[in-house]
Amino acid sequence: MIRRHRGLVALATAAALGLSALVGIAAPATAADQRAASDRVTAQPAAELGRHGPGHSKPKPTVVLVHGAFADASGWSKVAAALQAEGYPVLAFANPLRGPAFDGEYLRQFLATITGPIVLVGHSYGGAVITNGATGSPNVKSLVYIAAYAPDQGETVAASSELGGGHSTVTEHLVVRPFPGAGEGDADAYIDPAVFPELFAQDVPKQLAKTMAASQRPAAFAALVTPSGIPAWETIPSWYMVAKNDRIIPPEAERFMAERAGATTVEVRTSHVPMISASGAVVSLIRAAAR
Repeated sequence: MIRRHRGLVALATAAALGLSALVGIAAPATAADQRAASDRVTAQPAAELGRHGPGHSKPKPTVVLVHGAFADASGWSKVAAALQAEGYPVLAFANPLRGPAFDGEYLRQFLATITGPIVLVGHSYGGAVITNGATGSPNVKSLVYIAAYAPDQGETVAASSELGGGHSTVTEHLVVRPFPGAGEGDADAYIDPAVFPELFAQDVPKQLAKTMAASQRPAAFAALVTPSGIPAWETIPSWYMVAKNDRIIPPEAERFMAERAGATTVEVRTSHVPMISASGAVVSLIRAAAR
């Protein structure tokens, strides 16, 4: 049954699954790491990326981190540790990876349990989830997209991958496995571990990338072709990090989505996982959104 639909599925995947990076063994970013990563940022508005100044007494917002496909919440380890060291409450959301509608509603209910303002951060497919989940979530004050999908209403993740004239080869490197209760033609997709390091995380240590490949979580094909709902970026201020060397979501598509959302945009020379290879720059952007 699945084989019959693989042509449609492969086309739909188009770099879509918004991949995230899972790094359970990643160490917290050091000051040197953050300085080095910051040096890699281009077009970085200095005024936007400053810290809370001395004597700033206003309680800091809760930062909720949303991973994408082929990963889990541990991909945020370095970013979470750095933010916690600065006094931010941090929660790393466990994304079900079943589709923007389902995952967005699950996130919306999760956010409703948090008191006070929220900075909502999404990586890759996680961007589609925050785009849906922040709609109707009054405590969300800012959105941060890290090499992420920011679809418009009615747009699918697969279609978002083609924006700006970009192209990805992700569809050529998928491993497909069934899961219980899958609808007709649906299945879970993984990136082939043999190509994962060079496709997903070419600028992180090879052994770490291999560990990420072995422990990746899949996303349902339905996640690629389910139309997105009303985008939260229409009414909530947004920040966007473009990964200039991304081999999953084309950088051209990232720039298109950032401009469409009216986001404050920075660019870094990284793979699809800047929260690992340029964690200091990611922390700076989140800090700017939290101000």
